[in-house]
Amino acid sequence: MASALGRHVLCELYGCDPEVLNDRKLIERILVDAALEAGAEIREVAFHKFSPQGVSGVVVISESHLAIHTWPELGYAAVDVFTCGERVDPWNACEYIKVKFEAERVTSLEVKRGVLPGDEQERKVS
Repeated sequence: MASALGRHVLCELYGCDPEVLNDRKLIERILVDAALEAGAEIREVAFHKFSPQGVSGVVVISESHLAIHTWPELGYAAVDVFTCGERVDPWNACEYIKVKFEAERVTSLEVKRGVLPGDEQERKVS
């Protein structure tokens, strides 16, 4: 079986609570807690509230990062959870965020990162 250095989950959340998606402090708390729920070690946290609405932010973890951008007016959030190693499960973080955002619908995709040369999953891109 092929191995990768990391797992990158791209999570699209629809039908979320607009008030949650527009609350910088709450979103920061949810993403920090999601990282901890996944078993990660927090390193840095940076979030920004846009005017008139929307929040972007990142939680830097020893194992990589969680990032978000929200569109409260659409009830939509785009979340990336990138983890390296075997100890942290990015899917646990995504599930935690889904519940806290009260998402009605979620689509997610996992991308293997750092598939090393010679690995059977290696793909050539031109």
